[in-house]
Amino acid sequence: MKPEMITLKVGQATIKVPASVVAQSLLAGVLTQLQPAPAPAPSPSAHSIPPIGEYWPGQGGINGGLVADQDGVPAHYLIFATDDLGKHKWGGYEKESAATSKRDGLANTKALLLDSGHPAAEAAAKYSVDCHQDFYLPAASELYQGWLNVPGIFAKDRWYWSSSQRSAFYAFFMGFGDGHQITSVKDDELSVRPVRRLFI
Repeated sequence: MKPEMITLKVGQATIKVPASVVAQSLLAGVLTQLQPAPAPAPSPSAHSIPPIGEYWPGQGGINGGLVADQDGVPAHYLIFATDDLGKHKWGGYEKESAATSKRDGLANTKALLLDSGHPAAEAAAKYSVDCHQDFYLPAASELYQGWLNVPGIFAKDRWYWSSSQRSAFYAFFMGFGDGHQITSVKDDELSVRPVRRLFI
């Protein structure tokens, strides 16, 4: 038995197609229109955000508060690691580095990793928890936000390196006992507390 054919005309062209093929094509098109679009990745909702200073489940650390969009970096939360990684040298003594941003610790850390020989940044970048491998050494302003929002998670009897260079010889650090932020010689061994970003 011959299949039922449908004749299609487009301009001067004529095409004969089995009716079953036309039906299948139409059905596939209709089903495609009915399928829901893939859901976007969930972003934090107000009721799922833990209070500042509390552990953020699944995010690898403690909610350090919201950072407004600035310098081309969209708004995000700072997630501070729950633990210090010990004491490390900043590295690169007597060498200028491109890690000069006081706000962008991620850019600083990337610059330091490219140079190599920067133990504090290397330790922060190797840190991984809750399957997150995007931790970095915080910039000076990010450490300052830690002091403003979550000073209790940092030890008061030690100083913490930032990723912000001051000169070929010095880099910025933060003291959480009194909120001092000054510079120290890059060869000094100070504490390291990684941070990561959670974009909203």
